[in-house]
Order: sequence, then C-alpha cells, then structure tokens
Amino acid sequence: MASMSQLTMAMITLYSGDPKRIQHFMKVYAFAKMIAEEEQIGVKQREVIEAAALVHDIGIHAAEKKYHSAAGEYQEQEGPPIARAMLMALDFSPALINRVCELVAHHHSYQNIDAVDLQILVEADFLVNAYEEGLPKRNIKKFRDKIFRTETGIHYLNELFALD
Repeated sequence: MASMSQLTMAMITLYSGDPKRIQHFMKVYAFAKMIAEEEQIGVKQREVIEAAALVHDIGIHAAEKKYHSAAGEYQEQEGPPIARAMLMALDFSPALINRVCELVAHHHSYQNIDAVDLQILVEADFLVNAYEEGLPKRNIKKFRDKIFRTETGIHYLNELFALD
C-alpha cells in the first residue's frame, strides 16, 4: 500500500503548474489530519480522512474543462473516477478507495453529513476556504453554527477568525 507522501507527490504532479490548488489541498490535508488526531479517530479512518483531504478537489480541472466551471457539484461528479484511478495506481486498499471516492462525491453536499470522516473533511475544507475566499465573519459564524460538529474544528475556526 502506498503512503500519504506518495499520494501527495502524485497530486502535486497532477496539479503541476497550479500552485494555488496545490497549496489548497495541502492546507486542507493539514487541518484534516490535525482534527482527526485531536478527535482521536482510529488509524484506519484517519488514513481515509487524510487521503480524502489530499484528493478532495481532484475533479476541478476536469470540471473546468467539461463544464467551464469549478462549482462544487461538478467537482463531486468528476472527482471520484479520477481519485479512484490514482488511488488504485498507488495500490491503496479497495475499502479505502471506495470510501475516499464517496467523500469526494459528497464534500460539497452539506445537508447529508452522515459520518465523522465526511464531517472532518468538510470542516477542514471550510477552514481553508473561509480564509482563501475572504468570507465575512458573519458568514463564517453561520456556517460554524449550522455545519461544524467537532470540538477541534470549532476551536480552530474560532481561533483563526477570532470568533465569539
């Protein structure tokens, strides 16, 4: 089985020439890893979370090419097959591959967060997106109150944006 370092290198190669997107998935990976560790998630589920964080936006280039848009719904459609191919090539387990593809297919669908791995991915992605998009504090608070569930994710969000 491949390592997260090998997956990171594969993603950097796939996104060659797109430092903004590479920086994004690296930051999401770091937050997801830290949240999973602080929330004391088991090793196997942490591997799923970390792999999903690295590949969560893997469908952006395909979505932009096919739909001329990087909208979340298009990423969710285009991402899983690309993620599956990459993870298979790196010899990740079928169980990890299947769950990571499910997470990639739902990481912008906030109404059906049904498991802690998806919860952590959504929170980590938002921690990065809120900063990168320059969201106003009122919007960040609304999202926190409606979507965030982990103590660690809430703490990071509150500290990053000095929320009350």
